[in-house]
Amino acid sequence: MGIVSNTVNYLDGETVLEAFFAVDEAIVGQRPAVLIAHMWGGRDDFVAEKAKQLAALGYVGFALDMYGKGVLGTNAEQNGALMQPFMHDRGMLQKRINAALQALRLLPWVDVSKIAAIGYCFGGLCVLDLARSGADVLGVVSFHGLLDAPEDLQNQPIKAKVLALHGHEDPLAPVAKLQALQQEMTLADVDWQVHVYGHQVHAFTNPRANDLPTYKYNAVADQRAWCAMQHFLRELFG
Repeated sequence: MGIVSNTVNYLDGETVLEAFFAVDEAIVGQRPAVLIAHMWGGRDDFVAEKAKQLAALGYVGFALDMYGKGVLGTNAEQNGALMQPFMHDRGMLQKRINAALQALRLLPWVDVSKIAAIGYCFGGLCVLDLARSGADVLGVVSFHGLLDAPEDLQNQPIKAKVLALHGHEDPLAPVAKLQALQQEMTLADVDWQVHVYGHQVHAFTNPRANDLPTYKYNAVADQRAWCAMQHFLRELFG
């Protein structure tokens, strides 16, 4: 096994974005790929590590960039200011994450017929919106993601399978919103799954998420969610 990683620039209109990707050079030829959408603070070490872990599983891991090259928040106020324009303009959000998908397709290691996406918190919403945009991906996984459907967009036919990994006590996506997602996906005739982890709040997969009472890491739930994702990816990619 020889995991190598690097960054690659790509564009959404005139906005320069910078993704982090990782591959196992010991694998010959093209292989499935997984987009990774970051939390509200921007493309950080957390998603870079996920890209490496996915490369170790035999995939191309591609940690995308929603905000712009070098743009990172350093506190909750800055993070919220970075995220809010995309929350208010979901068309812009969908355009931005589809730009990442197109950049991923250009990497020489990628089997373009086998692409999935995962996302954390704000990134969970991003990958759900990737599916809602009608993007040609096999599946998406939301880890403790925001779940609200766009109110100002007509959803395209959803091609992707959907897996939501959710903390039952998550105050940012309470039970009513989870039920709304299930109804939305059912009406759209999507192959969907929801795994709910009891007693878990927001950001349960992030070891650095203990700064706020509604954000708390849980190692057991983290491991269960990662295993559920791996099973889902194996099913998607065959």
